Amino acid sequence: MKRYLTFALTKGRLAERTMDLFSSVGMECREMQDKGSRKLIFVNEEEKLRFFLAKGPDVPTYVEYGAADIGVSGKDIIMEENRSIYEVLDLGFGRCRMCIAGPKEAGELLQHQEMIRVATKYPRIAKDYFHNRKHQTVDIIKLNGSIELAPIVGLADVIVDIVETGSTLKENGLTVLEDICPLSARMVVNQVSMRMESQRIRKIIERLREALKAD
Repeated sequence: MKRYLTFALTKGRLAERTMDLFSSVGMECREMQDKGSRKLIFVNEEEKLRFFLAKGPDVPTYVEYGAADIGVSGKDIIMEENRSIYEVLDLGFGRCRMCIAGPKEAGELLQHQEMIRVATKYPRIAKDYFHNRKHQTVDIIKLNGSIELAPIVGLADVIVDIVETGSTLKENGLTVLEDICPLSARMVVNQVSMRMESQRIRKIIERLREALKAD
């Protein structure tokens, strides 16, 4: 008997875009279209698929521990959470980039490997970039709110953050100083599920890859 494949999706716009893509390859879930639903788990009985919504940073955790076979999350979260999971597909939406930003004059501080203060929501990504790629010692300050505020009030020299258009930076007298990496929504798979359900999961990946190519 076919068991359910369980998907953890990132709440909000990312889940909507993901379900649009899934629907295009016959993996829709009508239950999820009911906006008033109080359900936590949504089921497609014909295809034996289950879906649930989670906060972005929790998706890789659900996948690593096998509570979900497959997850969809932003690349920033996958890098920051650093879970033991397989990243199998770039879904191509939610595109933006991870950057170092700050006042223009702070660009000088990035050239000489001197000790600087870096504010970020992404301490793991920041540490990896500065220590392993720039070989620069930094004092990383973890923040949860408006990161752009940190260099303005003197808490940090630069920030590491996601940049989409750069307009918020510009409005606050800041600029992108260096690009770290491009970001977008990615599909991830539990390592055991990839072995046990290899055929089904590979078929899903293939169907999605074809749909993305056709777009």
